[in-house]
Amino acid sequence: MLTTRVVVRGLAGLLAAMAVLVPSAPPASADQVRGSQSRVLRTLGVDAAWRVTRGAGVVVAVLDSGVDPRHHDLAGSVVTGPDLTRGANPRGVRPGRLHGTYMASLIAGHGHGPGRADGVIGVAPAARILSVRVILEDDEPGFRHFNSEARFENVVARGIRYAVDKGADVINMSISKDRPTRQERAAIRYAISKGVVLVAAAGNDGAGKADGPYSYPASLPGVISVAAADRALHKASFSNRNSLVLVAAPGVDVFGAGPGDQYWVGRGTSQATALVSGVAALIKAKYPRMTPALVAQALTSSARRRTARGYDPGMGFGVVNAARALAEAARLAGYRHTASGAGVQDPDLPIAAGGADGRPQLAPVQVVARDTGLVTMYGAVALGAAGCSAGCLVVLIVLVRRARRRREHVMIENPQADRRRRAPT
Repeated sequence: MLTTRVVVRGLAGLLAAMAVLVPSAPPASADQVRGSQSRVLRTLGVDAAWRVTRGAGVVVAVLDSGVDPRHHDLAGSVVTGPDLTRGANPRGVRPGRLHGTYMASLIAGHGHGPGRADGVIGVAPAARILSVRVILEDDEPGFRHFNSEARFENVVARGIRYAVDKGADVINMSISKDRPTRQERAAIRYAISKGVVLVAAAGNDGAGKADGPYSYPASLPGVISVAAADRALHKASFSNRNSLVLVAAPGVDVFGAGPGDQYWVGRGTSQATALVSGVAALIKAKYPRMTPALVAQALTSSARRRTARGYDPGMGFGVVNAARALAEAARLAGYRHTASGAGVQDPDLPIAAGGADGRPQLAPVQVVARDTGLVTMYGAVALGAAGCSAGCLVVLIVLVRRARRRREHVMIENPQADRRRRAPT
């Protein structure tokens, strides 16, 4: 068993334990890999979803350790972006790209061989991958240097902005850290403002904890936070449990590709995140103008294995299902969940006060102090006035009724007087 742990500066590690399935070429047979994927694919309902779309036309950015574009299950589907970790490793060291290749294959692997029946097939096999290297794997020689140098602190934020500007529709972040930076918050606002769906891992620190820690960027507003489900579709023991988990996906014994035409099997919220990114890619392929908020709604409202309460911090709204999510997206496709006009937040404008860069800042929040004593007095006066009004109304009703009864009594005792009074002259 090989444990892979990849960390960004400040990360509380995320990546899963992975065992080698096929260590080198020749590749595994369809029975060994594709057959081993069947449980996960069936859980996600991809066969029915593929009758609607296979993800053609969508770009999924994989912010990770790099993707092997020559793997025969990914060949032709990968565009390699910048290595934002450049300088962390000694000169001449080639990146391992294991974790990134693994995640990319779960999203957009297309298999190989006759009818592409061999190897790994992803949830959106017709989608394209944009690889942006923002992390090192822990066996790379520059790992410690990368995690201690301040110049690498905002590589995730830079990766998000690069992916958005290069046309990504979905950004997969199978990474986790214990606190976000200001630049990451701004980059996420920027991505959402451009209609890009962001999916991130909830984290793998939940073992033995009733409530696991909050991980970032998954716990930032607008990001779809993904937990891992076990084979029985319950929360995996390692998966973080917190109130910002949105959905879950299979995260135990998940088969995927590795560099050099290898195959791996492992567990973690990383794998679950990649699978949800694949479902999001299917939705964006069918409904390219759908906003991130509505994509998230389609995923949550169509999820399966909900608890009796509808939501659980360990599993969110349930396990995603591609076919059901597409059906829900069809219902939501006519809506536009966006805000415009005066007062809408500029995504490039930092929330915190500052302005060292000379850019305009948000106006300070106006706090209105209310005198609770006056509020109480005014409330009492209002109640008193209401009581007086009600009392006057009651008195008026009583007086009218008494007058009516007195008149009726006089008519009964002296009906002739009434006739004389009414007789014509």
